Amino acid sequence: MTAENPQNELLASLEQYLQQTDFAHLTALEQPDLTALFTDLAGLKSEVKAESRQFKATLDSLNEAQEILKIDNQSLAEQLAAANQRLHQQRRELEREVFLEVVDIYDRLNEGYRMLQNYRPIDGLFNHSKKQDVRFIEGFAKGQGITLKRLEQLLQRHRIIPMDCVGKPFDAHSMTTLDIGRDPKLENGIVLEELRKGFLYENQVLRLAEVKVNKL
Repeated sequence: MTAENPQNELLASLEQYLQQTDFAHLTALEQPDLTALFTDLAGLKSEVKAESRQFKATLDSLNEAQEILKIDNQSLAEQLAAANQRLHQQRRELEREVFLEVVDIYDRLNEGYRMLQNYRPIDGLFNHSKKQDVRFIEGFAKGQGITLKRLEQLLQRHRIIPMDCVGKPFDAHSMTTLDIGRDPKLENGIVLEELRKGFLYENQVLRLAEVKVNKL
């Protein structure tokens, strides 16, 4: 076989291949429709923009709702704090009213106890029952003293402390003057006598002491 024969065979095979191949079909497959592609891309871009706007609107609504919720929570917290403050104030006022009543009972018991202690039977009257009367008064005074002691303990448990004013300078924040005395041995403004005892509740004045003050 000569050198020209293989070349001729190759050319013949190539010609046959070219004749049998549908190049129009291949060209149609390799060249896409750019107009349709751009149209699809434009539609997709519009959808993305629409979804982006919707997402932003939703996000803004959530942020607005969160801000409203934050304001509402703050307002609710302030209302609860104010309600607790009012409740505490009402409780304090009620406690003061009750404690003032208890202190008033203490005054009456204390005054009655002092009168019983200072009781002296009158000679010549009721001699036939004098011993029985004395025993009755002594027993009654003892019971009164026990009751008074328990009431004092009750006041102490609730942090209600009687003030001691005698011999101290007059204090307008805890005392009120009902009488004036004169004692040259003491300085001006010194309390000479407690006419009605004052009380402190948790280191605050529950009831003013009524006193007699020295005035030179």
